[in-house]
Amino acid sequence: MTQELTVADFQFDLPASAIAQVPAPAREDARMMVLPRAGGAPEHARMADLADHVRGDELFVFNDTRVVPARLHAHKDSGGRAELLALGPTADGRGFDAMARSNKPLRPGGRLLLDRDPASALTIVASHGAGRYTLRLPDAAPDLWTFLDGVGELPLPPYIERPDGPRPEDAERYQTVFAEHPGAVAAPTAGLHFSESLLARLADRGCETARVTLHVGPGTFLPVRSDRIEDHAMHHERYAISAATAEAVARARRDGRPVLAVGTTVVRALEASAERNGGAVAPESAETNIFIRPGRPLRVVDQLVTNFHLPGSTLLMLVATFVGRERILAAYREAVERGYRFYSYGDGMWIR
Repeated sequence: MTQELTVADFQFDLPASAIAQVPAPAREDARMMVLPRAGGAPEHARMADLADHVRGDELFVFNDTRVVPARLHAHKDSGGRAELLALGPTADGRGFDAMARSNKPLRPGGRLLLDRDPASALTIVASHGAGRYTLRLPDAAPDLWTFLDGVGELPLPPYIERPDGPRPEDAERYQTVFAEHPGAVAAPTAGLHFSESLLARLADRGCETARVTLHVGPGTFLPVRSDRIEDHAMHHERYAISAATAEAVARARRDGRPVLAVGTTVVRALEASAERNGGAVAPESAETNIFIRPGRPLRVVDQLVTNFHLPGSTLLMLVATFVGRERILAAYREAVERGYRFYSYGDGMWIR
């Protein structure tokens, strides 16, 4: 019988000094640990070297979601403070769903006045529990994304310390160069390492590229609260796969070429689609709460470029699916010893 895995099985010691607070000077300057799936010791390189190490026939799949300035600072008519994280528009386009923090629960019918534009009032439409609300946009707002561009703040993760708020350079570096479709509240961080120059060098080597869209939600930061990982309920995220991308994946698999996912979000989108469609990636727009962890076979993805993740996180569990729990933890321990930088602005790992 397979041993049940617990959160304790995915812990490792991580000093606070290893958490990157700023990105590397340039996108491809980050370090890169190379971990062969077939076995063997990790190799050490830089992201800039990636094009020199690929076979030249890989299909690179990127997530082209765009991080939106989804954080809103506001106050109630009574003066109480509130902080919102906009999650996405309502079906009619005149409101949005959000997570909220305030000293007291927000009440439907109340108003929130925005710090950056006190004349713009949000109306609280409904409370859904667990800090989730639906709010109505001001009548003058054309749509959610345009509204957020004017009054919102980039939602950097809590482990990137910005007491005075995001810096101007964060607006560029916490966004991939291929970001296109707005909707994410966190960046697909593996993609942050890819510059236009690196993409061009990969193309020159013969690598093919394709894109999916998966809007990273706040659930990516939620801890696993159950002891047994199989009892953990994963968050839902929206994804979209085009017909061109589905065909590119099918062609790569048919030709025996590696499908290389740039980031865990791409793994989630491709594997969720394959699970829904009998093992084949299909053109579709859907939601997934897929939980990829050791013991669950990967149907589509052969290789992965990713960052270094939180101890005990579902992202670390996903990465362990490629090489096993013991090998990934050994690689993480070596990364700490060698001074690799962790999390969103940190270094990368290529599992090939």
